[in-house]
Amino acid sequence: MTHALLVIDVQNDFCPGGALAVPGGDEIVPLINGMMERFDAVILTQDWHPAGHSSFASTHAGKAPFEMIEMPYGPQVLWPDHCQQGTEGAAFHTDLRTDGDLILRKGFRSHIDSYSGFFENDQTTPTGLDGYLRTRGVEQVTMVGLATDFCVQFSALDAAKLGYQVTVDTRACRAIDMDGSMAAAKQAMCDAGVVLI
Repeated sequence: MTHALLVIDVQNDFCPGGALAVPGGDEIVPLINGMMERFDAVILTQDWHPAGHSSFASTHAGKAPFEMIEMPYGPQVLWPDHCQQGTEGAAFHTDLRTDGDLILRKGFRSHIDSYSGFFENDQTTPTGLDGYLRTRGVEQVTMVGLATDFCVQFSALDAAKLGYQVTVDTRACRAIDMDGSMAAAKQAMCDAGVVLI
């Protein structure tokens, strides 16, 4: 069975000192680098927002980061401006190996956010990752990266829905853990049949 490693959003803005820092986000880099040789394919996702993205709190008058709003596709957390295209914050962590098979950019449509590596947040607009994995014969995916309770979780749930055997290696993930989001993410992933290491 062809087994792929999905490295989710290990970017400067999600690491300490970044615009949307995940506690300990940089600690996972050596672990991920050491895992890459064990997989048939390695795919890295990269959050890649245009300036003024609709998920940025700064785009909405009177709104603050981490407030919730209703978008046409459902509830949306408003984030600090982060991972803007071409900025240092959007770049991969300096020590992360980027010699994988594919780098997939997501969140580049200004009107919709994209947590998952497979679909935009409307749950219908595909990123193309599923097609890529299928043409490579991938049936099993292991996910690592940032943040466990958002982009890793959404990617894992979508992969499970699409029929992949999914593992999340939590040793090489870190969470934002906002208002119990980590506990909810773990439950949702377990309920979907995702294996948590």
